[in-house]
Amino acid sequence: MNSVDSLFKQNKSSGRRAFIPFVTAGDPDLAFTERVLPAMAGAGASLIEVGFPFSDPIADGPVIQASYTRALDKGLKLDDTFSSLEKITSAKSWQTPTVGMISYSLIYRHGPTRFIAAAKKAGLSGAIVPDLTAEEADDFAKRAREEDFKLILLVTPTTPAKRAEKIVSLCTGFLYCVSIVGITGEREGLPDTLCDQLSRLRGMTDLPLCVGFGVSKPDQVKQLRDIADGVIVGSALVRKLEHPATAEAEIVRTVSELAGALNGP
Repeated sequence: MNSVDSLFKQNKSSGRRAFIPFVTAGDPDLAFTERVLPAMAGAGASLIEVGFPFSDPIADGPVIQASYTRALDKGLKLDDTFSSLEKITSAKSWQTPTVGMISYSLIYRHGPTRFIAAAKKAGLSGAIVPDLTAEEADDFAKRAREEDFKLILLVTPTTPAKRAEKIVSLCTGFLYCVSIVGITGEREGLPDTLCDQLSRLRGMTDLPLCVGFGVSKPDQVKQLRDIADGVIVGSALVRKLEHPATAEAEIVRTVSELAGALNGP
């Protein structure tokens, strides 16, 4: 069984919710990535989302865009990222499911079949592909299913019901539920309409629903505990990499705090 499926199956039995931190590969360098991912796992991460730097992200806000730029400015390549991830996930102690956040442009350039093979070798259980449209996703979704590689797509608050149904039919692993209208980034509060949005989606699918975009604070994470199957936090963690001298300890502290808010009593 794919490790993402195993995680959510275990969580359903125990009543726990998944805490999913995001980190950009190669920011400030791959050596840091190789230290911070195990630290995140040890701090309570249920599943880790690794961002593959891309020069033209369509959904990411300034914090994550800046982290991509920092990594790319040092010449980071896709194969470098795969090699680094393989070092992490091949360790005997590694048990945390890991997925990539990657532009379909990179997948297409690499070759979809070759990409899936390389990603699995690197220890990834799936990929979140924010710019893969429902109209163009059938082929890649079929390849991913055949290889038990999870394809995770995004549904936003403005996605029409018919389109959401199509997106849901293509997804495996979990559904990425965008909480806000806009790009990634920290927000003061979550929208009042989020509960209704998740309720509508639950009527379409049995897939776990994981909420991202705008989630950054323990009280927001706690707020989502009873209505979502998982919570994704990105910009609040990536921002700390702007000051890499203290980032690792700060990231571990924040991950521990957020995981505790989600999984606590």
